[in-house]
Amino acid sequence: MDKQSIEHAVEDLSTIDDFIRWSVSQFNTHNLFFGHGTNDSWDEAVALVFSALHLPFEASEYVRHTKLVRSEREYIADLVHRRVNERIPVPYLVNRAWFCHLEFFVDERVLIPRSPIGEMIEQEFLPWIDSGSVHRVLDLCTGSGCIAIACSYAFPDAEIDAVDISTDALDVAQVNIEQLDCMEKVFPIQSDVFDQIPEGVRYDVIVSNPPYVDSQDFEQMPVEFTHEPELALVSGRDGLHLTKRILAQAADYLNDEGILIVEVGDSMLQLVNQYPEVDFNWVEFKRGGDGVFVLTKAQLIKYKTCFDITI
Repeated sequence: MDKQSIEHAVEDLSTIDDFIRWSVSQFNTHNLFFGHGTNDSWDEAVALVFSALHLPFEASEYVRHTKLVRSEREYIADLVHRRVNERIPVPYLVNRAWFCHLEFFVDERVLIPRSPIGEMIEQEFLPWIDSGSVHRVLDLCTGSGCIAIACSYAFPDAEIDAVDISTDALDVAQVNIEQLDCMEKVFPIQSDVFDQIPEGVRYDVIVSNPPYVDSQDFEQMPVEFTHEPELALVSGRDGLHLTKRILAQAADYLNDEGILIVEVGDSMLQLVNQYPEVDFNWVEFKRGGDGVFVLTKAQLIKYKTCFDITI
């Protein structure tokens, strides 16, 4: 996409809908990858244009037909140019992403929020646990803090620990904790999995969206993924290095009726093959997504020997 195309767009287009239509055409022409919050070129274009203009996605048709001033046209055209030429996902371009109906600040220090675990949070983890018994939650590999913060909204009386090994990620999480007014409920902790969790602390829910891409798959992923931190994506040759550590240690940090929730995405089959004796509870999602399992503390203790062998 050359600068002449940008200049023509700025001069010839005028309304919000003009720029949405033009963006869709550019995205389709250049065969972009979608999957960082949107699934197709139309949704991607709407996300880019509306975010750039700080408009709600439900803005009326009347607003969409309004004309843009030149500075707005130039800004949107430049974002489209960068999306096409640099393959930067839209949330990084506008530093905004949504998860569980909450708006988060994001940049290239953290993954873009998109976990199907959000649907479980909205349902207060039913039927896996009685929501009234959730008083303390641990979010491992918190990244932007989206899961931890969403849990704080779903369980307003609970205390949430948000753990990540990356201090850069925790800096972003802190921004979101402050912006979403969770400073008295969500507490960031720098830790390699459970290493820095205080002795004797127990949780009702441990939830994690850890790295789960294997090293070979990472090399074949679309360019858009190279903008995300490799530390948050790749987990060893089989994609399960961190998941195995979590499985081996989680029981020691759960209350008796507590549960563990982990997303492993496309490494789901690899996990099942490595632990054929384990009866993983795989979650079915109404809005799409898979590769998320639930295990109770009792199950973690039952299978602890096989979990210990593999780490």
